[in-house]
Amino acid sequence: MRQIAFHRPSIGPDEEREVLDTLRSGWITTGPKAKRFESEFAGYVGAKHALALSHCTGALHLSLWALGISPGDEVITTPFTFTATAEILGYLGARPVFVDVDPGTFNINPARIEEALESGVNKRVRAILPVHFAGHACDMDRILKIARNYNLKIVEDAAHAAGSARHMDGRGMAKIGTIGDLTCFSFYATKNFTTAEGGMITTSDDALAEKIAVASLHGMNKDAWKRYDKSGSWYYEIHDMGFKYNLSDVHAAIGLAQLKRADDFMRRRGEIARAYNEAFRADDSLQPAYSEPASQI
Repeated sequence: MRQIAFHRPSIGPDEEREVLDTLRSGWITTGPKAKRFESEFAGYVGAKHALALSHCTGALHLSLWALGISPGDEVITTPFTFTATAEILGYLGARPVFVDVDPGTFNINPARIEEALESGVNKRVRAILPVHFAGHACDMDRILKIARNYNLKIVEDAAHAAGSARHMDGRGMAKIGTIGDLTCFSFYATKNFTTAEGGMITTSDDALAEKIAVASLHGMNKDAWKRYDKSGSWYYEIHDMGFKYNLSDVHAAIGLAQLKRADDFMRRRGEIARAYNEAFRADDSLQPAYSEPASQI
């Protein structure tokens, strides 16, 4: 029997060249390639800050930690997601408040968010954690309005949504990564494009970006590249509580090459999705997956 592969990444000569360049440089941990990847990803989505991390789970954890989510706090999210979305709340001693999804898009339903807040039961909600399921952007206009009304922060789980966009009132098309307070991306092997393992946080908040950058590597005020490049010094200080979530240059090298092909990957995925929908549309026992109108993506 022929098995369907778990994943089959599209790796070519550009990825090979970037990785070989890294290996031959003698610098394989967080360094110049990771910094370049941050800069180029920020430019790709139009974000002010991008912070490269070892995985999206770490990105979600650091984002909520940086916002001060703590034991007893509540975060509204969806159960229709990978385990990491709710799992990281356990790291912080917080509690997920699950609300239902729209049965068409599988995205969190803003009306259910409002019901959860209006019920009076969930009195310690401090943030909303929407998941852009399968790359379809959530209704961020409504979610932003709810967040403003209740003084809540928004951390977007965009694990599947690198390159996705949403039409927003008053600003037209907006790339995911420029809407909420913090947005978390995944570059796992099965995602839109890959670094093998990896993640990214984008934000426009200078203070949050600085806090996360320090916390991502043990709370140190300087990573190894800053300490050991020609202008650096061995000296560093521990400025805050920290974690071990930095992305290596080997992984970032793959990401640099993949990022150049990201839009081509998106187009090809769209073609395959449309082919599946057309093939299954005539079968009454199957329901084709929902697709946003072309004007909305």
